[in-house]
Amino acid sequence: MKDIAQRAGVSESAVSFALNDRPGVSEVTRDRVRRVAEQLGWRPSTAARALSGEGSATVGLVLARPAATLGVDSFFLQLISGIQEVLARRQLGLLFQVVEDVDAECAVYRRWWAEHRVDGVLVVDPRTDDPRPDLLDELGLPGVVIGALPGSDVGPHPGLSQVRADDTGAMASIVGRLHELGHRRIVHIAGLPSFAHTERRIESLRIEAARRGLAEVRSLTTDYSDTEGAAVTRRVLAEGTPPTALIYDNDVMAAAGAAVTAGLGLSVPRDVSVVSWEDSALCRLVHPWLTALSRDTIGFGRIAAGELAALLDGGAARSVQVPLPRLIERESTGEARAESILSRPLTPREIK
Repeated sequence: MKDIAQRAGVSESAVSFALNDRPGVSEVTRDRVRRVAEQLGWRPSTAARALSGEGSATVGLVLARPAATLGVDSFFLQLISGIQEVLARRQLGLLFQVVEDVDAECAVYRRWWAEHRVDGVLVVDPRTDDPRPDLLDELGLPGVVIGALPGSDVGPHPGLSQVRADDTGAMASIVGRLHELGHRRIVHIAGLPSFAHTERRIESLRIEAARRGLAEVRSLTTDYSDTEGAAVTRRVLAEGTPPTALIYDNDVMAAAGAAVTAGLGLSVPRDVSVVSWEDSALCRLVHPWLTALSRDTIGFGRIAAGELAALLDGGAARSVQVPLPRLIERESTGEARAESILSRPLTPREIK
């Protein structure tokens, strides 16, 4: 500040006012100070700003998922890309961490708050019994929940906005289309049961099945990995009355399931139709190409980051609904056949 003041021919207090957008200097002086600061390569110290109560210019994102499953999940890569687009325009940094569980995630929030590391957080994977909203309320740390908390609207959390995905409507669209194709035995190979969106998808499947009189429809939970997706696929196809359609909660499990089906000597979609909840390049790299729900995940990230920026600017918490995903039909879905190899149980040799 002393160097800038000397070169600009002003006092150090004028430099402080100019660089921190405070009143007390003219616009001419403010512009001159900023030009000199740019010439000298000056940048604000986030540590100093945090200590003075001016904020860290950083937001946080913690993922409480197994690192092995994150490595092959395209959803989070696209989500973070959208988040980063908005943060870069606002000159906000992103502090990112992967932890084992929600307890560890809460510990990270407490540490970040105590150290003034972040001004707000982006919260993913809302749980059915989620301690994080109450903790963020306690800390006074603004946040945006990506995906809807259990219940309906913003609720009793004045510092938390929500960016909601319509999991109920999306599942209804999938079941409706499979029903039109003649499928009556449908298995939903879901993600982690503790996630609120998993619960909503399972409940929507149950409601749609009851409404359409489908008795042989159910959900089975997994850890989102290709390993568990493949294992559950192998198990349900070995049943006495196996499903004619499989819905997978992500693209990785869908690709693994299609590979297992082919390995059992079955045809997709002649014997089994396959639908992926998430669309990605992977859905177009396997054979046959996978029918999938398509949504703008990068746009989802942009919306979430924009809502957090609005909170940091003093805006009120609110709930935002993203558009309903569109089902893109590709080669992996077709009409259910009245007679197929799946009308009988697979032999032990076929299962192997």
